[in-house]
Amino acid sequence: MTTPSSWAHPRTSLFTDHYELTMLQAALHSGAAHRRSVFEAFARRLPEGRRYGVVGGTGRILEGLEQFRFGPEELEFLAQNNVVNDETLAWLADFKFSGNVFGYAEGELYFPNSPILTIESTFAEACILETYVLSILNHDSAIASAASRMIGAAGSRPCIEMGSRRTHEESAVAASRAAVIAGFHSTSNLEAGLRYGVLTQGTAAHSFTLLHDSEEEAFRAQIGSMGAGTTLLVDTYDVEAAVRKAVAIAGPALGGVRLDSGDLLAQARDVRALLDSLGNTNTRITVTSDLDEYAIAALAAAPVDSYGVGTSLVTGSGAPTASMVYKLVSREGDDGEFVSVAKAAKNKASVGGRKYTTRRLNAAGIATSEVVGIGHSPAGDSNDRVLLEQFMVDGVLVPGWTGSEGVERATARHAASMAELPGAARRLQRGEPVIPTEYEQAIPAANQSAAN
Repeated sequence: MTTPSSWAHPRTSLFTDHYELTMLQAALHSGAAHRRSVFEAFARRLPEGRRYGVVGGTGRILEGLEQFRFGPEELEFLAQNNVVNDETLAWLADFKFSGNVFGYAEGELYFPNSPILTIESTFAEACILETYVLSILNHDSAIASAASRMIGAAGSRPCIEMGSRRTHEESAVAASRAAVIAGFHSTSNLEAGLRYGVLTQGTAAHSFTLLHDSEEEAFRAQIGSMGAGTTLLVDTYDVEAAVRKAVAIAGPALGGVRLDSGDLLAQARDVRALLDSLGNTNTRITVTSDLDEYAIAALAAAPVDSYGVGTSLVTGSGAPTASMVYKLVSREGDDGEFVSVAKAAKNKASVGGRKYTTRRLNAAGIATSEVVGIGHSPAGDSNDRVLLEQFMVDGVLVPGWTGSEGVERATARHAASMAELPGAARRLQRGEPVIPTEYEQAIPAANQSAAN
């Protein structure tokens, strides 16, 4: 399935910061704007106590790059507000990204200083993409990382993303997409279903029950409309009474019941026992209500069949941003040779030079380290895995990384990458990254080239 033609991205060019265009103007003035450059997006550290991060949003970045253009409306706004001069406006009017994009496949795991996304182009082209790239990567990776932890806590039980009402409408779609990539079974968000082909689910809220003169009348309406396999919300009034009514109406074919309040552990046990005593051994129990990975883990012993997760998921479960940065690491000098550059400020230092990475695996196929080569690919054994993929070639998308195909690919990548990690990665206790990031000796800058 591909992205539906009925949905088109809006222009993305003004999803940026003012100073990126003023840098562009000054670089055009100095003549340095056209120097070939390498920018990298990475995180200096993981959120406190997290063992790994999950790359999210790459497909959305690539989809948006095709629309990163400056049309008459954008140019008029910039001119009227004196953001940039006429020379810069003329350059922006002809802008279309023409560089190369490399990076970790979406769904891949990352660690401190992993070169998650690399953009090779002129300084001018790469500079104005900074905010757009980081706003997507920071949001989607935070959601995917939280979702992955929740999936680990849930084990074999499916999780449903249902947090759309707790975030911005476009963030809700992005969060649904990121959650599915990290292993969520489905989402309540229909726009995510339209754009990315993900499974959508949902039945009824408390208002549906309250609309009717009795709970029994509401249940009969839902079952009559949707069939006995539907899931009924049973905690609007009295849970035990509701379960008995539901079984009386639907019989053993009742698909499921949902619990959304109270002591979920105790209620799930009571409801399971009641359902079994009434002959509904196949009726499933779904629990919702402000769940996070810790609450899900606490319900591991409960007779629960699935989890619905909302607020905590779409806000990153305590880490709402991945804290990624976007830095110039290499650029062309006056002699045409590439030179490594790096920021040296205290606590914000970066490592210069174009990076290449390998996930080092032991004989059992378990990851032992993230190896970063500066200016060259790290040496590896036959079972070590090269991490960088190419997403764009001279401004043209490489097929397979966007739309629903991209989501399916990212979901598979995440599952495979998680299978490589040591078991400690799935523990919820605070700790250091589960594998270290190691640098190989850099090669001389004179031996680097734009194609490194």
